[in-house]
Amino acid sequence: MKWADLSRKRMHDGANAIGNLMVEGFHYLGLFAIGAATAWASVVAFLGMVDKGHASIDDILLLFIYLELGAMVGIYFKTNHLPIRFLLYIAITALTRYLIGDVSHHRAPDIGLVYLCGGIFLLSLSVLAVRFASHRFPSSKAIDSTGEYVGDNLMDNH
Repeated sequence: MKWADLSRKRMHDGANAIGNLMVEGFHYLGLFAIGAATAWASVVAFLGMVDKGHASIDDILLLFIYLELGAMVGIYFKTNHLPIRFLLYIAITALTRYLIGDVSHHRAPDIGLVYLCGGIFLLSLSVLAVRFASHRFPSSKAIDSTGEYVGDNLMDNH
């Protein structure tokens, strides 16, 4: 029965190799598609600013959102981990952009302004909490899909 076990192991290893290839291929295809769409959208937004002949603060904040999205894709590509801080930064920038757009259109201040400022404040506290937690309780080394360690291990420094 040793031949059956060896055959089963070879079949299992072959299926794992093909499955890993397909999953990683889809993973990279998705990352490149998201990165390309982000780059394309940022170029279109920039060309729109050039066409207008000026850039408003809304336009500049939109470019910051695209920059954060691109950085997030790059970090995810390198480490296979999605940094939650980048999502929080994007949300803060998006709310700030909305707030500035709302105020610049000379709308009368109402409770919505307080909600927006409260949302920005809560997101800022979330960034602080995530930064504190990641410093106080560092994670172990990140492992990519091949089993290799990626990035720095903060626990080795203590």
